[in-house]
Amino acid sequence: MTYPEELYSQLTRLFNQREWGTALDVAAKLLPLAPRHPGVYYIAGISNLELQRTPQAIECLRRASALEPLRAEYAVQFAKALTVANRNREAKIAADHASSLDSTDHLALDTLGVVHSQIGSYESAASTFRKAVALAPKHAPYRYNLATSLIAAGDIDDAEVELNTCLLLDPHYWRAHLTLSQLRRQTPNANHVKQLLSLLSAIGLATSDTSALTCLHLALSKEYEDIGSYPEALEHLVKGKKAAGAGRDYSIERDEAIFSAITESVPVPIVASNSYSTSEPIFVIGMPRSGTTLVERIISSHPNVQSAGELLNFAMSFRHFSESRSATLIDAEVIKAAYDIDWAKMGEMYLSSTRPSTGQKPHFTDKLPHNFLYAGFIAQALPDAKIVCLRRNPMDTCLSNFRQLFAPQSPFFDYSFDLLDVGRYYVLFDRLMAHWQRVLPGRIMEVKYEELVDSQESHSRRLIEFCGLAWDERCLRFEENPSPVATASAVQVRGPIYRSALNRWRKYGSQLDALQALLEGAGIATES
Repeated sequence: MTYPEELYSQLTRLFNQREWGTALDVAAKLLPLAPRHPGVYYIAGISNLELQRTPQAIECLRRASALEPLRAEYAVQFAKALTVANRNREAKIAADHASSLDSTDHLALDTLGVVHSQIGSYESAASTFRKAVALAPKHAPYRYNLATSLIAAGDIDDAEVELNTCLLLDPHYWRAHLTLSQLRRQTPNANHVKQLLSLLSAIGLATSDTSALTCLHLALSKEYEDIGSYPEALEHLVKGKKAAGAGRDYSIERDEAIFSAITESVPVPIVASNSYSTSEPIFVIGMPRSGTTLVERIISSHPNVQSAGELLNFAMSFRHFSESRSATLIDAEVIKAAYDIDWAKMGEMYLSSTRPSTGQKPHFTDKLPHNFLYAGFIAQALPDAKIVCLRRNPMDTCLSNFRQLFAPQSPFFDYSFDLLDVGRYYVLFDRLMAHWQRVLPGRIMEVKYEELVDSQESHSRRLIEFCGLAWDERCLRFEENPSPVATASAVQVRGPIYRSALNRWRKYGSQLDALQALLEGAGIATES
C-alpha cells in the first residue's frame, strides 16, 4: 500500500523535475486520499497550466487558493491562469487579493506584476515590479519588466534608468536594447549605434540566437532611421524581421481564406434585429500603426469616456459562440461556424467580459486595431456601438507595420515579417473595408491620419460628434491624458501631434519600389 506521504513526496519530485503529465497522474491518485490538501491542487493546477489545459488549471488553482487563502504563491498563479483564459474581470479580483498578501517571494511578485500588466493595471504592475526589484536588485529581467510598466504609465525617465540598469546587469538582455532605442528619438550626437554594432559583431553572423539578431538589428534600424541613414536602416530592418520570423509557417493564402470567409458571411447590408442594446463601446479599428492610438487618446480624453486599451474580448466572445473546434482564434472554420450566433447574447457576453475595467463612465474605447476583421459582427451584436476606422497613406502604413515587432503570441501579425507580405495583407484590409462600407452604410467613420494631423481641431470635433458626445476642449490636449498606454505608440502619444511621421516612406526612396508596385498593381493609390 502506498501512503499519502509517499505519493506527495513523489508528486513534489515530479513537479520539480517538470514532469507535468506524470505529476497529474500522481495527483489524481492522491486527491481521493487527501481531498483538502492545497499543495496537491496547486501542483495539479500548475501542471495543467503547463500542458495548456486552462479550464482544469483554473479549477485546481481556485481550490488551492480557497483552501489556503493567505498563500500568495497560490493566489498569484490562480490570477495568472485566469489571464490565460482572458477572464480579466476575475483575474483582477484574484490579482488584487494576491497583492494584499504582501509576498516576499520575488518570483511570485514578478509573475503578479505581469498579471497586472496583462489586465491593464499598470500602476499596480509598476508597484509590484518595484517590490520584486527591491528583493532581487541584480536580476535584470525584473528591471526590464519594471521599465515596460513605467513606459505604459508614462514615466519615461524612470523607465530609461531601469533599462540602463538592466543592461549594466546583463548586456545580453537583448530586448532591453531594442526598448531603449525606441524610448527616445536618437540624434547623431547621442545614440547607441556603435555599441549595438559592437554587440552584433561579438555574437557573430552565424549565431543561432534569433532573439539577439532580432533585437540588435531592429534597434540599429530604429537608430539609423533617427539619424537619417535610411539604406542602413532598411538593411537592418530586413535582417531583424527575417530573424524574428524564422520558423514561422506563414503564407498569404491563409489570410486570404479568412478575409474571403468574412466577406461571404456578411454579403448584404445588415439589419440588426437580434442584438444587444448598449452605446458604451467605441471601437477604434484599422491597420496597426495607422494612428489608432492617437484617435483613441483624443476620444478617451473626453470626461465621459474611459480607455479600456486593446481588448481581445470581442474576438474571444465570437470564438466562444462559434463553437468551432479549430485551435486558432480566427480562421475560415471559426467564421463559417458562426452563422447561427445569438447576437444578443454575444453582445451581452462581450460587454460583461470587459468589467470591471469598464463601467465607471458612460462610454469606453476598445482599441484593438484588428477588430476591423469583426466590424460586421460588431454591427450585428452591438448596433448602437460606434466604430471608427483609421486610414493612413498605404506606403506609410505598410512600412510602419514592417518596422514594428509585434507581440509574437498575437494571432494577428504573421504577415508582418516580410515587407511584401505586409503589402499583400494591406490589399486584403483595403478590400474588406470597402466591403464593410457597402454593407454597413453610415456605421463606420473613416478618419484619415494625415488630415487629422493637418487640421487637428476640426477633425477632432467631427470625431467626437460621431461618437455622440458633446465637445470638450480636453480632447485637443490628449497628451495630458493620464490613462496608461501599452501600445507601440506609448511614448509618442505623451506629446502633442507631430508631423515627422508623414510620408516617412519617401525617405527610403527606391528601396520601397517593389512595395509601391504591388500596391498600385492592386489599384491602391500610394500618393497622398
